Parts: sequence; C-alpha cells; structure tokens
Amino acid sequence: ADARRVLPVPDGMSNSTAAQILSNPLTAVILTGDELDVRPGEWLLQTAAGSTVGQSVIQLGAHVGFKTLNVVRRRSAVEDILRLGGTAVICTEDEDLRERVADIAGHDAVSKAIDCVSGQVGADVSRALAPHGELIVYGALSTHRQTDADKLTIPIFARSLIYETKTVRGFWLFRWFTEAPKERMAATINRTVQLADSGALRVPEGQPIRVEKFSEAVYLAEAPAHGGKPLLIFEP
Repeated sequence: ADARRVLPVPDGMSNSTAAQILSNPLTAVILTGDELDVRPGEWLLQTAAGSTVGQSVIQLGAHVGFKTLNVVRRRSAVEDILRLGGTAVICTEDEDLRERVADIAGHDAVSKAIDCVSGQVGADVSRALAPHGELIVYGALSTHRQTDADKLTIPIFARSLIYETKTVRGFWLFRWFTEAPKERMAATINRTVQLADSGALRVPEGQPIRVEKFSEAVYLAEAPAHGGKPLLIFEP
C-alpha cells in the first residue's frame, strides 16, 4: 500500500466515523459540491433519501443552505427524513413523483438531481427536471440482483434530452479516486473531514464485526434497513 494515501484522523473523531468518511459522506460532498455546485436557495432532488448518502446530502443542505426534495419508497420513512432536516419528502409508495415535484417546488423549479435507484424512478426524476436540468446517477438499487441485461436500464424520455436539452451522466467514486486531480481530491477530502469533525456532517454509527465473521457482515450489508454500516474489526 502507498503510505502517501494515509490520512490523519482528527483527535476526537470516532473510529466508526473515520472508517466511513471516504465512502458515503465523501460521495455526498462531491455530488453536491464539485459535480453539481448546488447553491444556497436552490432545490436538489434526490432518490433513496434515507440512505447514508441521502442523509449526508440532507445535512449538507442544512449547512450550505440549499433545499432538498427527498424521494423515499416507504411512508414510514417520511418523518425520519423531515426530522433530519429534509425540506420536503415524496413517497413513491402512494405519490406520483413528477406531480409532487411540481406541487412542492413549482414547475421548472428543480434543475439538479442525484439518483441511486435507476429504473423507472430514475426516469421519472429526469422528466421532473426543468429544461437544461442535470441528473447524476450514482447507483442502481432497482437492479439489485438482476442478471437480465435488459433490466439494467433507465428508460430516459428522449424528448427531455432533445427538446429540453437535459443532461444525464454517471458518477462512480472509485473512478473519481483514480482520475480527479490530486489537489482537488485533497481539498474535497479535507472539507469532508472538517464537516464531520465540526458536527455539520453526522455519520451514523457503524456496526463493528470481527473479521472472522466476514460472512455475517456481508449478509447485513445486503439486508434492507440493516441499520449502521457493518465495519470489519482487525485485531491481532
């Protein structure tokens, strides 16, 4: 391993937070900052708002001043999102995503979105955006365990791309680590660490699991609503 990639952990930061900081919290900082540059007062539409990335985005919205329009699939998750600081919530269990975006934010008021569900939900998000809007897709939860290539899609509405000149593009954190300029990478990582250290970005407590129980950790990671992220403990 390259020792130059080792980062110091601030005094007082828990092992749980330090272990997770370079995954989901960093993804949220990159997407809302470096990639979309969401400004105070702007709306950001996001799917899977109850995920760790989603929760980080909500907290960043409260810190920076942008408004979050949060999509969840279960009615039971709505209050949790609002308590965390989400501006508004859309529940696809019993609400039409595109209609609710217009009801809450107004027509053509949302121009930036992030999606980690893909499938029809991702397609609906793209159609809900204003002309010239931009959608970044960073996950595909709707395709989980799918093996049929035809299912691994987002059915994008062609007219949105052509006549409304919307943009849909992908993001993968691993590729960012390999391609981002070193100076920008260092600045973004340092900002994420500072946000967590100051309390502006609170990372949910992970579940420590000894490495000997690796299979249990994998099972928990795959389970829906499994709580804190499984964290492998290596001890001599």
